[in-house]
Amino acid sequence: MSDAIIRTRGLTKRFGDFTAVDGLSLGVPRGSIFAFLGANGSGKSTTIRMLIGLLSPTAGTVEVDGIDVIHHPRRVRDRIGYMGQKVSLYRGLTLRENVEFYAGLYGLAGEDLERRWGGLRERFGLGAAEREEPEDLPAGIRQRAGLALATLHRPRLLFLDEPTAGVDVQSRGLFWELIQDEAQAGVTVFVTTHFLEEVDYCDWVCFIHAGRLIADDAPEALRSRWAEGYRIDVELPAAERGEAARRLAAAGMAAAETPAGLEVTARALGRAELAALHGLGEGARLRIEQPPMTDVFRRVLAGNGAHA
Repeated sequence: MSDAIIRTRGLTKRFGDFTAVDGLSLGVPRGSIFAFLGANGSGKSTTIRMLIGLLSPTAGTVEVDGIDVIHHPRRVRDRIGYMGQKVSLYRGLTLRENVEFYAGLYGLAGEDLERRWGGLRERFGLGAAEREEPEDLPAGIRQRAGLALATLHRPRLLFLDEPTAGVDVQSRGLFWELIQDEAQAGVTVFVTTHFLEEVDYCDWVCFIHAGRLIADDAPEALRSRWAEGYRIDVELPAAERGEAARRLAAAGMAAAETPAGLEVTARALGRAELAALHGLGEGARLRIEQPPMTDVFRRVLAGNGAHA
């Protein structure tokens, strides 16, 4: 991967006789949203701690934004933002006072701080919360505040560890809109999540198990390889069903007649499949069910001799 902002080769961490991360080689594309997934104890947190320079590896190499993290861990920290599941807002300080504290760590003050925070305050909808203390804020607002602070110094790379844990579905959706905004602005987002449906917001997915890489691909490519396929219900007049089934079969999709039309299964939905579905005409009504990522994860684990 020629334009990777994170590169690891053979990254390994042992604690005595226990190997937490075992020969992990990753390439994270610059400007992407990269999902790093695995069950509890799989090595995710240990890997992140090595990537951001908080933990030295036992073996291997790690480079972040052109910096050798092993030899220059402090240099990488100015280029990254980090937000964990438990947002690091200090109790007893208002949100605004937290902002000023974090800004001081990055040398932001005066007009530069006002300009930067003013934009984030408006974009993240934090104006009404600015004078509140963190413990008095709803979980969704605390998470938004945490993301705003993680981006205060305009990092090139944003690490988000379970960023939507403990918030409601509506807040999770808004949070992902903000994450996508960061990616569109050129920030690389490295995210872990237990909500596997959130993987569809991401450009790339990496699964690890017992510290080892077991899958590494785009979400649709993982579905194509590991899932049973898409189910598509097509409503069509009876006279059009035979020809429609032949067209779909030519594109590699199986179609069975139903009282309302056709039930279609497709291993993947690439250009050929989508073109065939589009060719059914304006009168065809489609309902597509994509394989849930939870099923993909189970199959990936089973295919690698593990259990979900």
